[in-house]
Amino acid sequence: MALCEIRWLSNVLEKQVATLLILPDAGTPPFATYYLLHGLSDDYTIWQRRTRIEVYAARWPLIVVMPDGFRGYYTNHDGGRAYARYIGEELPAMIERNFPARPERSARCIGGQSMGAYGALRIALGYPDRFISANAHSGGLMSGSREAPPNRFPEAQQIFGAHPRGSEHDLVQLAAKAQAAGFLPDIRIDCGLSDHLLSDNREYHRALQNLNIPHVYEEFPGGHNWDYWDAHVPQSLEFHAEFLRLKPNPTV
Repeated sequence: MALCEIRWLSNVLEKQVATLLILPDAGTPPFATYYLLHGLSDDYTIWQRRTRIEVYAARWPLIVVMPDGFRGYYTNHDGGRAYARYIGEELPAMIERNFPARPERSARCIGGQSMGAYGALRIALGYPDRFISANAHSGGLMSGSREAPPNRFPEAQQIFGAHPRGSEHDLVQLAAKAQAAGFLPDIRIDCGLSDHLLSDNREYHRALQNLNIPHVYEEFPGGHNWDYWDAHVPQSLEFHAEFLRLKPNPTV
């Protein structure tokens, strides 16, 4: 595997940004891509620093793309920048222009933890014609589905607006729209039994059930921490590999 850090100008955010990539040693290019998103207090390096993502990804002919989402929640802010457009449109276009990445829906998947879990579903359901599958570890998945924005962090109202329910921030609404459009990505959600966001995950799971949207939902022992996410990101890679139609590298 090769680890590659790039710096580039995001015209959407109007600033220089950094992105970390894991490039495969095996397989025949062009490759599928996995966009892996970080949480609220972290940055684009955290998955590489706190998990064995390089080891897990080596099993697959897959480019792993880890962008910096800052504290943007990966959605288009009511009072600021368009973070969903930055991740959902601009980033894949840049990757596919500069790296051997396949430029079609069937070759793109997305996932993340915590804020990045919300972000993965926000992007996949907001751009359902662009991503084949999405996974969410321990996400605040109802953050945009309530009448008032969450009070867990100070930027919430600036990001989600005063009344996010029914808006483009609402993952329930986005799932219903994607379903109506006939472009539902395959979805996997998991959360730890000791996680403070467990109720959010259960509520979102019920909402998808009520919409008759197929998805994988699992709970495991563990909390909102890197021990949990390191243990379960290999399952997400296996999940995405099915829909990307990837075969494991024979030498790993």
